[in-house]
Amino acid sequence: MEPQNITWVSEFVFLGFSQTQELQKFLFLVFLLVYVTTIVGNLLIIVTVTFDSRLHVPMFFLLRNLAVIDLCGSTVTSPKMLVDFFHETKTISYQGCMAQIFFFHLLGGATVFFLSVMAYDRYIAISRPLHYVTIMNTQLCVGLVLAAWVGGFVHSIVQLALMLPLPFCGPNVLDNFYCDIPQVLRLACTDTSLLEFLMISNSGLLVLIWFLLLLISYTVILVMLRSHSGKARRKAASTCTTHIIVVSMIFIPCIYIYFRPFSPFPLDKAVSISYTVMTPMLNPMIYTLRNKEIQAAMKSIYLYARPFTTFSMDKAVSISHTVMTPMLNPMIYTLRNQEMQAAVKRLGRRWLVCKREDSG
Repeated sequence: MEPQNITWVSEFVFLGFSQTQELQKFLFLVFLLVYVTTIVGNLLIIVTVTFDSRLHVPMFFLLRNLAVIDLCGSTVTSPKMLVDFFHETKTISYQGCMAQIFFFHLLGGATVFFLSVMAYDRYIAISRPLHYVTIMNTQLCVGLVLAAWVGGFVHSIVQLALMLPLPFCGPNVLDNFYCDIPQVLRLACTDTSLLEFLMISNSGLLVLIWFLLLLISYTVILVMLRSHSGKARRKAASTCTTHIIVVSMIFIPCIYIYFRPFSPFPLDKAVSISYTVMTPMLNPMIYTLRNKEIQAAMKSIYLYARPFTTFSMDKAVSISHTVMTPMLNPMIYTLRNQEMQAAVKRLGRRWLVCKREDSG
């Protein structure tokens, strides 16, 4: 084929979830609720850790940064998905697709490295509790966080550098709701078998090895807990269990997507929803429900903020039941009761008749 006869793809088309209008409206409401819950939950963790001085320790500093990653990660895919529910043809430009791939893998890579940092934090806290504060000082925590972001950036740049030279000349339909490498790579107008192998090595194999290392690390940590007292052991075991749940929720779907040939499978879209939409929402819930310090801090912030809001709320409630309710009750009974409506009309006619007789 001559180069001048190639028609380059300028946009991609998402198939989304369904072509049924009623179902799309229902899914919009469901995913909107999930996205709002994700935003509120992660912002709540960020605000709580920031404003409660008791949580200014390495573990919660790292948890706050994980909440930032979850917040940004859900924003890469969810807003575009929500807008597309109102469009019959769901499109994204080539540049927008490449940008989505970049930010998606930047945040995904940062999450992988960041969970490793959190595992290292727990290892130091349990193996060397007396030196924990000295070892996990502010400089080291900031350095580890920056290293996680740099690791995610390098991973994402490698992915993008392999994708950008590929020619796309049609078709341009993606059976998904966002741009990711497995679906986009299949649309390239060239042999991508070697590139697919490199992608699997860069993403899938890396994620699998990292997941196994994290599981081994937490197993070692749980074994070390045998030497601790009952209360400290239960608290540390609860924290480690929380981390293992989050690690599994993130890594298992990634292994399914990236550590296999990039041919389509029936569960691809459901698995993509689990780790792009559901996991960022569930993470703050898991950490909040299983962490007493976070719960106590949230209660403190609520009690501190309440004096600034209760006066106006109390006044509004007082107005509602002392002024508004007595006014609304007769309207409600009159508007919804046919007998009352008929009686009011009869009284009105009698009043008019009596008035005419008086004036006559």
